[in-house]
Formats: sequence, C-alpha cells, structure tokens
Amino acid sequence: MNKRASRELKVGLLGLGIVGGGVATHLIKDVDSIEKQLGVRIVLAKILVRDLSKPRADTIPYSLLTTNQNEILNSSEVDIIVEVMGGEQPASAYISEAIKSGKHVVTANKEVMAKFGPDLLELAQQNQVSLLFEASVGGAIPIIGNLSNDLIANRVSSIRGIINGTSNYILTRMSQDHAEFGKALDEAQQQGYAESDPTKDVEGIDAVYKLSIISSLAFHTHVNPNDIYCEGITQLQTQDFRYADELGYAIKSLGIASLKGSWIQARVHPALLPKEHMLAKVDGVYNAVEVAGDLCGQVLFHGRGAGKEPTTSAVLGDLFGVIRRLYSSQSHFRAPTVTSGISVQSIDDLESKYYLRLNVSDQSGVLGQIARILGEENISLAEVLQKDTNLVARTAEIVITTHPALEVALQRSLYRISELEVVHEVNSLLRIEE
Repeated sequence: MNKRASRELKVGLLGLGIVGGGVATHLIKDVDSIEKQLGVRIVLAKILVRDLSKPRADTIPYSLLTTNQNEILNSSEVDIIVEVMGGEQPASAYISEAIKSGKHVVTANKEVMAKFGPDLLELAQQNQVSLLFEASVGGAIPIIGNLSNDLIANRVSSIRGIINGTSNYILTRMSQDHAEFGKALDEAQQQGYAESDPTKDVEGIDAVYKLSIISSLAFHTHVNPNDIYCEGITQLQTQDFRYADELGYAIKSLGIASLKGSWIQARVHPALLPKEHMLAKVDGVYNAVEVAGDLCGQVLFHGRGAGKEPTTSAVLGDLFGVIRRLYSSQSHFRAPTVTSGISVQSIDDLESKYYLRLNVSDQSGVLGQIARILGEENISLAEVLQKDTNLVARTAEIVITTHPALEVALQRSLYRISELEVVHEVNSLLRIEE
C-alpha cells in the first residue's frame, strides 16, 4: 500500500462502544487539526456496529455505520483498521483478515493480544503491515512502546504493576473510606469504571491478559495467560485494610512477573506493600507499572488506567504512529524477538512473606497450636496481632505475618491449621511484596 502521493488515509473502525465512540468523535471533530499536525488527512470511512437502530451521538453520521464487516475488511479504500470491539471473537478473526488484506491494524484488545499476539505479530511481519496495541495495557501509560523500543536494550528482571483501574478504585475506596466491597463496586459502576458484569476486573482476569502482554514483551517469549496464577479481590474485607495499615502496609492488586534463571514467575493477586513503596501510593483508577532492568534500574510508568479518555488517547497515539511511519523511511514491520526455553513456574515454588487472618476460639494455647504447625513447615512468625475479641461467641481474630516461606509449605500449613478444632475459619491469605 503506497499512500505517499495521496496524503489521505481512510480508517475503518470496528466497534462503537465507549472507546470506539471516543475515537470516532475525535477523528471527525478534529479532522482539520489532525491534518495540520500530521500532514495527512484522516478520513473515517466506515464503522462496524452490531445494531444500526441504537441511538448514537449526533457527531457520528448514520451513513458511516454498517453491520457488514466486509465493507471494511475487504474494502480497497480502507487503509487502516482500528479494532475496539473487545472479546476474543470475532475480533481475532477480523484482525487476522485485515492483516492478510494488507491493512495496518491498531487494537485495544488485551484478550486477543494475550492469547494470539505472537501469531498475529508474525502474520503482520509477513504481510509488511503494522499491528500496534498500546491501548491494550495501562490506558494512557505508554508501557508497550517503552518495552518494545526505549527499554529494549535492557535485560528486564521483573515487572510489577497495578494494571486494572477498576480494581484499584475499589481497593482505594475500601482502604480510605472503609467501604465494603459491594458498595465500592457499585460506586465504580456508577462512575463508569466498572462494567455491568465486572467479573474480568474483580477476579483478576483482565490483569492476567495485560500481564501476559507486557511480560511477553519484557522477556521475549510468549507468556500464556493460562499459565499465570490468578486471584481476584472479592474475598477482601475492610478488616484486612485496617490490620494492614496497623502493620505499615497498603493492599493493592498486583500483576507481577519476574525472571528466575530459565523460569518466569507470573502472578496476579492482591498483596501487601509497604506504605512507602511507590506502587502503594497509586490510588483511584490510576495504573502504574514498575520495570526493573540491568541498564535502566527501576523505572515507573504512571497514569490513568480506566475510562474512555485514557484508552482513546492510546488508540489514537498508535494510529498516528502508523501514519507517521507510512510517510517516513522508518520500518514498522519488526516482530518481537522470541527466546526459547523459558517456562512459567508454578505458584507452589514461590517464596514470599505472608499475611494471615484467622477466626479462632478465644482461649489459651491457640496461638501455640498454630505456631507449632507453621514451625513444622519451616515457616517462622514475624508479627502476631490479636484483634476483635467477641466475648459472647468467645472468638477472636488473629493476624499473623511470616518471614519468607515457600508457597507450597504455607498452603500445607493452612490446610492443617483449618483442621484444628480451635480454628473456626481462615479468613485471609495475602502475600507481602517488599
């Protein structure tokens, strides 16, 4: 495709939801200013929607809408495809078809890129087109571009990040305002930060897809999302935030990937962070990703991670990047380097500090029984708190933090502890990150 002479490029948009609406509105409203900025006139040619009768913004002409994807994917007039449909299918098939048709593709689809990214990038290279996906992770944070370009000379040892704005908003409300999980979730939905079905956000699935993408880039391999350990935030209670604060920690839902020789540890779960840690200070819908490399040291990327505007910003950034490359000598056909022989390690092999909260009988000798089991598994106690004694039920909460221990040993201990007559419930198990 050679558009150097025409100075006009036509864009086909797949999807007109929150992000798609933002992209379409910007391209239509700011067409003249974009042309001045890029030196190219961007024409929004067609928009794929599911329902033509659905009410749309007045700024989007009805004539642009279609329910037939072939009017976009197979049109010789369309140069670039922007996919903001979400979901695995049919989005993956549409992206593949667009690439095979010689069209550049910009996508915000984290699920597709996590599951099929390496294959699609290879396909794009074969067809000499660009496939850009900055909007798939971190909203407005330019983490994809930095891992792919600016930090590529580094041997990355670890990535840690808050990569789901919805979960971070909920945890912030639970921490700062003592809101119960359900109330915080309702508020997130009212603010437009959470979907009507928030499962992928609150159960960590969304973060798993994002961690798969950025860890694959960082470690030059495909980290399959199915291999990433995942826990959501639904089990957290306000007591956990209160006790964590007393112990000097904040609770954040983290995506963590680290290189351990020929193994990668990759996991998504809530964790305790020291209050002074940079990630502990990231609140609301903001995201942050900490990258540790041999040359750059520790680098932190921070910005809004949820909502229409940040994602629209990332999508348009990729779109404009494609256009600039088309009108320059810069190559845009490079596929990421892949290193073989790197596998994802089981969570059982993780060594971590832990936070435990247990509901127990309020009687002497309880802590001794628990400590004995932990000691037999080579797990030593760091701090112990007894909280919230119920004089009527004769129960109490015990909060324990441990020194570093193997996950498999900790899980064995908890099973044995839960079988004790004096232990009514193991309420919380959280890992501690330093």
